[in-house]
Amino acid sequence: MSDMKVTDLADTVGISAKHLIEQLKEAGIKVSKPDDLITEDQKQTLLSFLKQRHGKTDDASAPKKITLKRKSTSEIKLGSAARRGGKSVSVEVRKKRTFVKRSAAEEAEVAAELERQKEAEEKAKLEQQRLQEEVKLQQKQEQAKLEQQEAEEIEREATAVAEAVEAEEAAAEEARLAAEEEKKALAAEAKAKKTSKKEDKPAVKELSASEIAHKKLEEADAKRRAANLARVEAEKALKARKKAREEEAVLEKERAKAKAEAQVREKEKEKDQKAARKARESANTTPESKDKAGPGRRGGRREPGDKFERKELHVSDGKGRRKKKKGRGAQTTPVIETSTEHGFTLPTAPVVHNVDVPETISVSELAIRMSVKAAEVIKALMGLGTMATINQVLDQDTAVIVIEEMGHVAVAVQDNELEMSLNVSEQDVGDAKGRAPVVTVMGHVDHGKTSLLDYIRSTKVTSGEAGGITQHIGAYKVETQKGEITFLDTPGHAAFTEMRSRGAKVTDIVVLVVAADDGVMPQTIEGVQHAKSADSLLIVAVNKMDKTEANPERVKQELSNHDVIPEDWGGDVQFIPVSALTGQGIDDLLDAISLQAEVMELTAPETGPAKGVVIESRLDKGRGAVVTILVQSGTLKKGDIVVVGQEFGRVRALFNEKGEAQNEAGPSTPIELLGLSGIPAAGDDLLVAPDERKAREIANFRINKARDLKMAKQQAAKLDEMFNKMESG
Repeated sequence: MSDMKVTDLADTVGISAKHLIEQLKEAGIKVSKPDDLITEDQKQTLLSFLKQRHGKTDDASAPKKITLKRKSTSEIKLGSAARRGGKSVSVEVRKKRTFVKRSAAEEAEVAAELERQKEAEEKAKLEQQRLQEEVKLQQKQEQAKLEQQEAEEIEREATAVAEAVEAEEAAAEEARLAAEEEKKALAAEAKAKKTSKKEDKPAVKELSASEIAHKKLEEADAKRRAANLARVEAEKALKARKKAREEEAVLEKERAKAKAEAQVREKEKEKDQKAARKARESANTTPESKDKAGPGRRGGRREPGDKFERKELHVSDGKGRRKKKKGRGAQTTPVIETSTEHGFTLPTAPVVHNVDVPETISVSELAIRMSVKAAEVIKALMGLGTMATINQVLDQDTAVIVIEEMGHVAVAVQDNELEMSLNVSEQDVGDAKGRAPVVTVMGHVDHGKTSLLDYIRSTKVTSGEAGGITQHIGAYKVETQKGEITFLDTPGHAAFTEMRSRGAKVTDIVVLVVAADDGVMPQTIEGVQHAKSADSLLIVAVNKMDKTEANPERVKQELSNHDVIPEDWGGDVQFIPVSALTGQGIDDLLDAISLQAEVMELTAPETGPAKGVVIESRLDKGRGAVVTILVQSGTLKKGDIVVVGQEFGRVRALFNEKGEAQNEAGPSTPIELLGLSGIPAAGDDLLVAPDERKAREIANFRINKARDLKMAKQQAAKLDEMFNKMESG
């Protein structure tokens, strides 16, 4: 909203400009003269200041809870495995969502709770990190320990090698010394030969010294060879230990893998044993007389381990009656072993079927759909207290109970394949266009419903009714300055509850007429209930305002007790005071109806086959069956072949509410139809068939279905009556 002057705001609020300037100054807004401009924020500041002055806060005035409601209607098509086909089911989805405004304390509590949750998550995260670090540290310590052990082992091996090398060097040194001594001995021997050839004893001593030198040399060679051998053995031992560790690691992995596979096989084996045990328990349900038979006889009980197993096949070994001759041809008896892994086992889980249940079904057909014998179905019915034969027809409720009792899933369907074919053929229609609203007038008897319509139509209908009381639903289309409106006039007498209910189901807006001098009566409350059950908009017309004892506030107070809240009280229902005698408020009522119709955006296709509903029907002596139809979509033409309930026929004539002949009727148009084979019931649907043969088939199908349903209900009623008599004695 743009800025406005102080004088304009004062005129809007309804106070003087001087008083408004004082209030603005008290609120802290600098304003000096009436021509000053005020912004939107300054208006909000002034409003908050005034609320605080009067003891109101934003929290107290603001709504605490907001509820949003949403409704969507759709259709689903159900197929049927039965002989008569599927149907179209209307599905209404209602959604309701409530938003609650929290106070500051609740917001603080929620924030504290979130903070506590955040701290707990952080603590858990830190604890997890600490555990991970401890695991890593432990792994590092174990790795360091292993590395230290390997280093010590390598050091020991290196020490052994070093000792072997030192021993080898010592042996080499001893060999060198022995060689030098041998040389010295040879030199001394040669010198002794030169000095004296006759001296034998000294020569013997020299020879013994050379032998000693040879022995020392041999010992040194032996030590060197031993050292080399020790070094080689140490290297081999080191390599063998490394290889053993690697093989041990591989074996450990293989053992872990084999252990896991063994556990999996053990679980599978236990599972198979449990399944076989369940199969044996389900199969061993024979009487005790069969249990006494031997395992080789028919019906005998076998041992648990060999019920579904095969025995070994043996070739005759000569121990039978006939003995074979001994000789070279005698051979040993081979044994042929057969695997029992793929032996047949009975299914352990029960088979559950999804059974389609039409409105009526025979016992034999129900047994076929459940894949059981008819005797089992009859036994289940007897257990439920119903005596039935194999050809007896059951209603849908009884069949559903039997199916659920036998452990299957029941799916309720309606076998109306012929009617579905008509709906499929009617899908090719034109675009939806705006249509006139259908308004139903309800109220207590003698509160002025028909008189109100009389004034609107400028005709008199009440004079033609018996005793001035409406005895049927009248349908009228009225031309107003705001457009066309279709009115349905319902009787207000207590005996016509069903008529009012049917009128509410086909309407868009309900006008509830309440006499200002009489107040809310039983049929008034009933009209409110019909409007709520049909989910139609409600407009209350407070009639007879021309009387001196009229009290509209009393009407508002009494209707508020039934959840009908006026708009001036904060509700959503319009209360319009009218007078059918003087015409007071009639224009306001028509404006309210037109406004509601524009908000609802009512549309319907104008082209294509017509659909409608029966408002009333009667038998005229000269014209035959006369049916009042409210066309809901499409165009009903003279000469069309129609199906209405269990009746069918060709449209011979069409008349409007004034008795004028018409060639066609569009959406939201009430029309009188002639040419049906009989009188349909009020509330039956009208469909247009492509030809007379199709119409006759649908009518006969509906007649047979109604007869079967009636017989099934009568059978159930007879059984209930019989059991009640048995209980009463």
